[in-house]
Amino acid sequence: MAVPPSAPLPCSPFYLRRQAPCPQCSWGMEEKAAASAGCREPPGPPRAAAVPCFSVWVDQDDILPGALRLIQELRPHWKPEQVQTKRFTDGITNKLVACYVEEDMQDCVLVRVYGERTELLVDRENEVRNFQLLRAHGCAPKLYCTFQNGLCYEYMQGVALGPEHIQDPRLFRLIALEMAKIHAIHANGSLPKPTLWHKMHNYFTLVKNEIHPSLSADVPKLEVLEWELSWLKEHLSQLDSPVVFCHNDLLCKNIIYDSAKGHVRFIDYEYTGYNYQAFDIGNHFNEFAGVNEVDYSRYPSRETQLQWLLYYLQAQKGTAVTPREVERLYVQVNKFALASHFLWALWALIQNQYSTINFDFLRYAVIRFNQYFKVKPQVSALEMPK
Repeated sequence: MAVPPSAPLPCSPFYLRRQAPCPQCSWGMEEKAAASAGCREPPGPPRAAAVPCFSVWVDQDDILPGALRLIQELRPHWKPEQVQTKRFTDGITNKLVACYVEEDMQDCVLVRVYGERTELLVDRENEVRNFQLLRAHGCAPKLYCTFQNGLCYEYMQGVALGPEHIQDPRLFRLIALEMAKIHAIHANGSLPKPTLWHKMHNYFTLVKNEIHPSLSADVPKLEVLEWELSWLKEHLSQLDSPVVFCHNDLLCKNIIYDSAKGHVRFIDYEYTGYNYQAFDIGNHFNEFAGVNEVDYSRYPSRETQLQWLLYYLQAQKGTAVTPREVERLYVQVNKFALASHFLWALWALIQNQYSTINFDFLRYAVIRFNQYFKVKPQVSALEMPK
């Protein structure tokens, strides 16, 4: 058995008191270390202010009482009897509820409660730092506060996209532009090391040590998984994909389209961090298939990918892009898409063991593994342009 998660501080969901900013709400340990060493801060966007951290634990099976106590602190002028709530059920990592008083939801606070044992999958302090960083660059909503097992943030106006939307050239152009914008962000004080292999190794270790006895017969044997993990690292590390600041989880519902402003924004920054450029794009292309009803016939065609990648490279470079550059990125992206299948399959096995969310994680893991082995021969044969 795994070590049980840290017990919550002894406080009721109905009790809330203001605390001094906690470590996870700071801008980042790297920058504090640089400041203490007398380093000048590099030019860039202004730092985000420290985010309040409240000593409250919200019961994920009965969110509303705790959420309303947080709202009393964040929106003291709202009358409790007028607060309306809306549950969002698309997420498969956390639980989310919106709190608002006006029907247009112009002022709306989202309360997100972390899923059971998701600390095994997500670095929560890193998530908050990246949330602030993205906000400073105009790529994220306001972060209002954190609490012991979650955070509160601004509702972003717009429509969460589905697989049918992201195939529309008008929309996937906006997605490519926004991804290029995020990939250009530099986290001051952070070393650009890819998270992929560290995260994949951690997930595999959890599966091997804690979940192995209960693995389904439909899941590849541990020896096979270990060999494939080694093959991926050896093969993909040779592709020279740049390491950039990535979202790393760009499924459809994490893309919000605001038709009034004519742009898209990405939400949910749990897995955000430095990674291979080609992984972030390849992972997004895999998400064309959807999550609840996975259909890989929707994986973008070569023609669609080349157009998407052209938009991306034009935004990234700001100059003319050659066909060879587009073809090179196309090969890298499709090879790193293999790593995306493998990573999320391992993730789903862990979620299957611990999550209380109503989703068939085991079935999803099997689907991702099956697709990995199905496309691997074809993708492995792709050659980089001369």
